[in-house]
Amino acid sequence: MQKITEKVYIIQPILTPNYKTLHEEAVSLIDSADASYCGTSYQTIKEINPATFIGSGKLAEIKQRLEGLDNITILFNGELSPSQTLNISAALDGRKVIDRTTLILDIFAKNAISSEGKIQVELAQLKYIYPRLKGKGASLSRLGGGIGSRGPGETQLETDRRHIRFRIKYLEGKLKETETRRALQTERRAKDKVCVIALVGYTNTGKSTLLNLVTGSAVLSKDALFATLDPTARKFTIDGVEFLMVDTVGFLQALPTSIIEAFKSTLESALNCDLALFVADGTNDYDMQFKTTLDTLTELGFNKPYLKVINKCENINDFSVFGKDCICISAKENLGIDKLKREIIKTFNDRFVVCQLFIPYEKLSNYSAIAKYAYEKTRDYCDEGLKINATIHNSHLQLFKDYII
Repeated sequence: MQKITEKVYIIQPILTPNYKTLHEEAVSLIDSADASYCGTSYQTIKEINPATFIGSGKLAEIKQRLEGLDNITILFNGELSPSQTLNISAALDGRKVIDRTTLILDIFAKNAISSEGKIQVELAQLKYIYPRLKGKGASLSRLGGGIGSRGPGETQLETDRRHIRFRIKYLEGKLKETETRRALQTERRAKDKVCVIALVGYTNTGKSTLLNLVTGSAVLSKDALFATLDPTARKFTIDGVEFLMVDTVGFLQALPTSIIEAFKSTLESALNCDLALFVADGTNDYDMQFKTTLDTLTELGFNKPYLKVINKCENINDFSVFGKDCICISAKENLGIDKLKREIIKTFNDRFVVCQLFIPYEKLSNYSAIAKYAYEKTRDYCDEGLKINATIHNSHLQLFKDYII
């Protein structure tokens, strides 16, 4: 039996000058949700209508435009209150109405793989659904199929508000456990002086592709919004120094505060990193992408050093259009990666000392006990002992005082 693709019609309010970019993102979000875009109505908003946001006249026009078309879902490309959602639906002959948050949460539910990711998605969905049960009865089954029904909506786990409150409390407890584990993991990394580099930035800018290239891993990488939801950590080395690179969920313009808050534990890896790489798409509005990334992280208390990385530069000939503080690369074509690595190592230069060690053979067993704290570049076996060129973290330098030449 052939699967019927859900068709989505956009209502695009014009509230800010960047409404065209928001509309383009909405079309991409629809595609990422495995639905198809079928048209848009634009409406300049001078004053928000508390009942329907855009006013009855525009809704009557949209209703007439959609007459005779079945199975059309309406996406309001903004955030609606529960009553506004119900009123718009009623004005459009009971058609299913979703807002931008519902669509993003649906994509998250589709892409969540880890248990933590699934918990965060379900928790965010339930908190969003809870106040929107009014007028639908208590059953979540009234949400229907298609976008907005993945996760708890389609499993019908909760049948009334009391059960939803219980489920939310349970999921918050489970999430607290994962946050505790993540905090212990962060403490261990700090104790072992592991340098953590977080890949952060706009969604679909090639962060996962960059992670795969630098670390030699095979993390899912595809041309879709929010393809990577769960944080992924992989080790790699530069000049013998070991680093840990962490890929995180991407950002988007007007990403609802509720979603940012729901995925705060996932973003802990970015907040606790030693260096962040802000990755932007050089073929798009990279300034806006950098600003969105920094603003979102600042809201969460981010205060770490960062490098600006412009990706997808394989077909760009003039890099002078970018700022001098930007590093231009192509993760897809392996261009500019050596320069990126040099800039990374330069950031950590004050933490490490490059030195030469000499270990007499009779002291090899003593050296073996501390060898894990030295990043060895070369080893030469001489008549009286071992000569090693190494890079050592400042905090561990005292351990090697007897062997430094």
